[in-house]
Amino acid sequence: MFRLAVVIGAVLFGGACWGSDCVQYKKTPAVFINSPDWVKTVIQPNDFMNLWHGNVVATFVDRYDVVADVVPVDDGFCVGVKHVNADVGYSNFTVQIDIRYSPMSCEYNAILEHENKHIKTYLDVMNDARGDFQRALYVAADSVMPIWVPNENYVSGAIDTINNAVQNHPELMVVKQKIRANEEIKNKKVDDDNADQYIIKNCD
Repeated sequence: MFRLAVVIGAVLFGGACWGSDCVQYKKTPAVFINSPDWVKTVIQPNDFMNLWHGNVVATFVDRYDVVADVVPVDDGFCVGVKHVNADVGYSNFTVQIDIRYSPMSCEYNAILEHENKHIKTYLDVMNDARGDFQRALYVAADSVMPIWVPNENYVSGAIDTINNAVQNHPELMVVKQKIRANEEIKNKKVDDDNADQYIIKNCD
């Protein structure tokens, strides 16, 4: 999801800017990656949990503030990318613990400790991917050429086109696929190292 901000250039450049002529107004975009604040919620579903005593659901977000550079020219406007601020990471972790275990019981605490390891795994995956994500976002933003529009009524449409081009750039798609793959691999290792049937064995 993109939220938009527009910076309109103060200088009126002479000369028409038709099609590829807007390339002369292309800027090298700045890219900033921030980690969203996240919260952890612990719940106990009303029904018994099958197979696993606990589970964690991670909510991944990637939100972008794209600041556009809008340069007035004699025959219209050149609209390009100035910089991108991105919030990328996890906003919420929902821990589910089987209702058969009373809060603060040995089993409950053992399962919660295990799910906290999964949360740490998710955060570690994102930290490891931060540099790749920033490079991919820069490539995506830098690949978008300024768009010429004939008047102000078309500026928002040009910004929408730029947003779609950045958001759907293959470099970003690949990095997000790698994040998903690493989540699966590393969380499986957490479960293999702490097999569910052994998590609460010391509570017997």
